[in-house]
Amino acid sequence: MTKISNILLRLNALSVFRGVLNRSAINGYLKLIRSMEEKPELFLSAYGEFYSLLAQRNISSSLARYITEAVLFDENVFTIACAGEKLETLPKSIIAAVKNDLQTLYEFSELSAEELLDGYKYKNEISDIILSLPKWNTGEPVDEFKNGLDIDKLYDFYKNNGFGIYARYKAFIWRDSDIKPVGHPDKIAIENFIGYERQRNQVLENTRAFLDGKPCNNCLLYGDMGTGKSSTVKAIGNEFRHKGLRIVEMPKERLMDFPLLIDRIAQNPMKFIIFVDDLSFQHQDKNYTSLKAVLEGGLAAKPDNALIYATSNRRHLIKESWADRDTDDINRRDNMQETLSLSDRFGLSVYFSNPDKYEYLKIIYSLAERAGIDLEKDELSMLAERFALVKGGRSPRCAKQFIESLGGGKI
Repeated sequence: MTKISNILLRLNALSVFRGVLNRSAINGYLKLIRSMEEKPELFLSAYGEFYSLLAQRNISSSLARYITEAVLFDENVFTIACAGEKLETLPKSIIAAVKNDLQTLYEFSELSAEELLDGYKYKNEISDIILSLPKWNTGEPVDEFKNGLDIDKLYDFYKNNGFGIYARYKAFIWRDSDIKPVGHPDKIAIENFIGYERQRNQVLENTRAFLDGKPCNNCLLYGDMGTGKSSTVKAIGNEFRHKGLRIVEMPKERLMDFPLLIDRIAQNPMKFIIFVDDLSFQHQDKNYTSLKAVLEGGLAAKPDNALIYATSNRRHLIKESWADRDTDDINRRDNMQETLSLSDRFGLSVYFSNPDKYEYLKIIYSLAERAGIDLEKDELSMLAERFALVKGGRSPRCAKQFIESLGGGKI
């Protein structure tokens, strides 16, 4: 039995990591190997289809990395157990199957185009065509496979990075009744912020408690526009991503889907921040009732591995007019309590207000230094105040836009 036929038979027997074979390029590679005994027309067709897939994905010089990455980002009983630090709960038979699968996939990733063509049954009949065929390079595997198979190294990867899409991506959005990855999330970091240390530390400490399994609260970040409420939540997601924290943004118009989202993550070993941005409601909004039930009181309770972080420009979340208060409803006090009840269900409320002139200019000076803006402080202050007047008020967002207008680039 040749090396290639041996690998093919073992690929057919993959069990725990069988999902890796569903990747289009890997499936095309498998189809090519299965054609090694077929007539030239079928073999060359499979070869062309496979190389086309490599070219489309820009992996013709890094096939080993593509295959071993597929292993890292596969979702199966082993990777889930590692992410939940429960490897010892798996039967020995599954661990043995994992080792066999990984060894097979590692050897599969090392196969070269030259080895495959040399092993083709009818190579002599089409030797001139074989010479002209494009060849791929295996390249280097991912770091976890560079020194061969190491179960402990893989365990550390899954424990620190999660499994499946939660290892490949760090931020997600709820769309079409499913959790979808965000390919290019905001990379903002906590150290990039200037000011609002007290507010940000409150949210940071609450998140640390959540990750450490200590008492923590759902959090409402409210206050003036452009003060960094949403950016704070995104930065916290980036700060703690290596501790198993993932953010799932829930569009406010889909809040009635909360029970579906909860069902999806309740048994997941990862920790989740469910992020609802720019939250506010009209009276009799059905989304209001959905969120209220999840926060406290509903049968579909929020799981222990999730917190809700919401941002709003309003403390009480429901848009209210004087006409709403000037009513002949005999239960007017009950109506007022209903209006306030949702915000009260956030155990932690953090207020972000617009900065005064001193704080605003402090932000301006720091951003200008970071961006390399060479202006005297007096001139910088005058221009910054003029810019804020045009924008309608001082805020960190206004300060950032002002520095960018001076040629400071994206900050």
